[in-house]
Amino acid sequence: MSFQNTLTEDRRLSLLLVLLESSGYSANAFLMRDAAEQIYGHVASNDQVATDIAWLTEQGLVSSKSVGRVTLATLTRRGEDVASGRASAPGVKKRGASGL
Repeated sequence: MSFQNTLTEDRRLSLLLVLLESSGYSANAFLMRDAAEQIYGHVASNDQVATDIAWLTEQGLVSSKSVGRVTLATLTRRGEDVASGRASAPGVKKRGASGL
């Protein structure tokens, strides 16, 4: 596995963890980006976060909707299981695996 793949999987887990800790398991993309950087050290562009949210939505780990120019993401039950380490999903780092 390449470093870029490892980084992407870790960033996706970080975004799920941000939602897990958010009120109502929901947050907008800008808040998610900032929290992933401040809490987990992931410096990501708006485009990277938008791409990750779209990918997580396709995998059924979050639901998302656009409100004007802002994307709002909400953790699904499956996403909660992955974020909590009770389940795994290909393309997302397993929680507890060397770090998060």
